Amino acid sequence: MMTRVWDQLLQRVQSWPDEAQDELAEIVAEIEAEVKASPYEASPAELLGVERGLRDAAEGKFASPEQVEAVFAKYRR
Repeated sequence: MMTRVWDQLLQRVQSWPDEAQDELAEIVAEIEAEVKASPYEASPAELLGVERGLRDAAEGKFASPEQVEAVFAKYRR
């Protein structure tokens, strides 16, 4: 099944220069190789982090709007 966005993009790609089409084909091939590779397995440390996050969420531990804004302000360009 092809999404509408992908279908529209492929139609536009046909008008691209050959070099650009080849570059896209290489990128798609890399992604395909990753998708076909064995499924991702989280490390024990990552699993602990997920468990901690789920536990914190269950306990209602969320950043305040002010804390979130402070982080965005710090990294906003």
